[in-house]
Amino acid sequence: MKFKKVIARFNADDIELAEEVICHIFFSFNLKGVICEVPIPEPDEGFGTQTLKQPEHNSIIGYLPDTDDSDIMISNIKARLAGLADMAVQVDVLSEKVDEKDWAHAWKEYFNVTRITDKIVVKPEWKDYTPEPGEVIIHIDPGMAFGTGTHPTTSMCLALLEEYVQPGQTLLDVGCGSGILMICAAKLGADTMTGIDVDPAAVDITRQNLEKNGISLDHVTLKAATLDNTPEIQYDLICANIIAQVIAPIMPDIAARLAPDANAILSGIIEERLPDIYAAMAAQNLECVKKTTHEEWVALVVRHKK
Repeated sequence: MKFKKVIARFNADDIELAEEVICHIFFSFNLKGVICEVPIPEPDEGFGTQTLKQPEHNSIIGYLPDTDDSDIMISNIKARLAGLADMAVQVDVLSEKVDEKDWAHAWKEYFNVTRITDKIVVKPEWKDYTPEPGEVIIHIDPGMAFGTGTHPTTSMCLALLEEYVQPGQTLLDVGCGSGILMICAAKLGADTMTGIDVDPAAVDITRQNLEKNGISLDHVTLKAATLDNTPEIQYDLICANIIAQVIAPIMPDIAARLAPDANAILSGIIEERLPDIYAAMAAQNLECVKKTTHEEWVALVVRHKK
C-alpha cells in the first residue's frame, strides 16, 4: 500500500506552541506516525537525554493512505495550517508518496534507549540494553501511535506515576497512545487498568505493547472510545496525556471517574493554557496538589477538594 508523507515545515517565535498546534491539526485529520522534528534543549535532570538528533528544519511529519481523496485532505490540511499565520506561525507544506515499509520504520532512527528517572528506562524493542538491579524497563514499539517517552509531556507523566502509583490500584488512561503509561503503571504495581483512545490503531498497539512487556490482559480493558462513552467507574488514578484543548472540555468526565481520595495526572499542557485548565478544574471542585514543568510544558496532579 502507498502512503502520502505530509511534511509541515514551519517558522515561529514560539516553537513549542507551534509544535503543539500543528500536531493537533495533524491528529484531527487522523494522520499516523506523527514525528516532531524540532530542536530539543537538554532536558532537566531526571528526564531522557540525547534521544533526538537536531533537525535541519522545524518540521512536523505525518502519514495518510494514498487514496482518491488524499489530495483533497492535504489541501484541507494546508488551509488549516495557513490559518496559523494569525499566531505568527508560517508553515510550508510538502507531500510525497512512500511505501508502507518505508514510513513504518522511518521514525525508528529518532528513538533510542531513554532514562526517564533513576528507576524507569524506556527501551525500544530493537535496541539492546542491560538493566541495572531494581530498574523498571518499559519495552515499547510505538508503531503508528504517539508515545515513546522521549517527549517531556510523557517523561513527566512517567516520573509522576513512579511517585503516585500504589500496589493494587485501578488506573484509567485517557488517550492511551502506545500504552506506555499503562505499562509503567502495571510494572509499578497497578492492578485493574482501562485504556481508551479515539484511534483504534492506538488501542491495538497498546495491546501489543502490554503483551510484549509480559503484562496479563486479564485485568485490562482496552477500547476505542471517547471518555464520555465509557462507564462512570471510579478509579484510584487517572492519566490524561493529551493537550489542554482536549483536557479542559472533558474535565467533568474526569472528575466523575475520579474516586474521592484519588489523583489524576494531567499532561500535554503548555503554560499559557493553564488558566483554561484551572478554570475547568475549579468548576468541578478539583485542586492541584502538584505541578511539574519542563520548558513550557506542564503536568499537574489534581484531586477532589476536601
